[in-house]
Amino acid sequence: MIERFESVRRRSESLPVLAVDAVIAVLCYLATVALPVKLAREGGWPFFVLAALASMPLLWRRRQPVVVAGLVGAGTIGLAITGTLGEIPLPYGQLVATYTIASLASPLWRLLVMACTAAGVVVSVLLLGQNPATLGVAALPFVVAYALGVGVRARRDRIAMLEERTHRLAEAQEATAARERERIAREIHDIVAHSVSLMVVQAEAGLVLAADTDKATQIFDTISGTGREALSQLDRALGVLRGDGPTRRPQPGLDELPDLMDRARLAGLDAELSESGRRRPVPVDLAAAVYRLVQEAVTNTVKHAGAERLRVRLDWQQAAVRVEVTDDGSGPATTPAAYGRGLVGMRERVHAFGGELHAGPRDAGAGFRVAATLPIPAMPPTDGSRDG
Repeated sequence: MIERFESVRRRSESLPVLAVDAVIAVLCYLATVALPVKLAREGGWPFFVLAALASMPLLWRRRQPVVVAGLVGAGTIGLAITGTLGEIPLPYGQLVATYTIASLASPLWRLLVMACTAAGVVVSVLLLGQNPATLGVAALPFVVAYALGVGVRARRDRIAMLEERTHRLAEAQEATAARERERIAREIHDIVAHSVSLMVVQAEAGLVLAADTDKATQIFDTISGTGREALSQLDRALGVLRGDGPTRRPQPGLDELPDLMDRARLAGLDAELSESGRRRPVPVDLAAAVYRLVQEAVTNTVKHAGAERLRVRLDWQQAAVRVEVTDDGSGPATTPAAYGRGLVGMRERVHAFGGELHAGPRDAGAGFRVAATLPIPAMPPTDGSRDG
């Protein structure tokens, strides 16, 4: 029975709601008045009015389910008082109203209306002069109608929950995609800005030193090496978009910082890298973030600062690593605005690890200072030991 009802309900969902409710109301009315002619003649016009009251309000059952249930219940009690309800196989309108209450009404109204319905069933049985033992039989159709309504409500709630879950998953996927785009944008910015800046500086120096063949050759070798390195890193970054990123060469990390200093020296800077404290093992992504942070600072010093000296310092603390990059420049890079997207990328990288970033002119003397503190997460043991 439930399967047949669900099939009918699914077909009715494709129809206009008002038309469906109108058809239901008319069918309930016709089923109520479809009695022997003698009974209809003896009941007179009050019978037809009560039959209409017990069925026609169903036209508005979705908009006002509680009010409609009250009106239909009043009509049904009226039919019981006039003695005609006993000739009707079922109180069709009241059953539809019960189903609607179970499907649409709030919990409090469901409780109140069903209590009134139960009282109405008892009163109707007593008014019809039937044996009280028949109360169970009289209440059974209402129990079935209510159960069908509860089933529809549960299905609707489940669909709403699934739609909400789908919506949240879509939002999460969009957020993940946005973060990945931002990450790739930072990678490409850092690679291109750093490599191209060094290549431009080296090319200009090579033109100036064209008479010194050995020096010019060394500079142009550096340019070609920097270009190849940039292409390799760009290929890795773009490989992420193609889905083959993890198979490519690992990201640069702490071990590549000396090479970065060498390239800065070839660009004409007195570059120095120093460390204090005991270096600790760090995750690959944290090491890459430190490298990119230093790389961006070096890039802006080369491009804008007009500096002669560059100092990079790593301070290893108990639960964090502090990175500081300073120069003695006096160019536009002595203001945070000169960093543009680079400073934004720096902040994003540092904040992604729960760290802090400070960038601005040095407190004493000329130049610019970038300082970041990045917490070091606990690393799993690598010797296979277990606590026991």
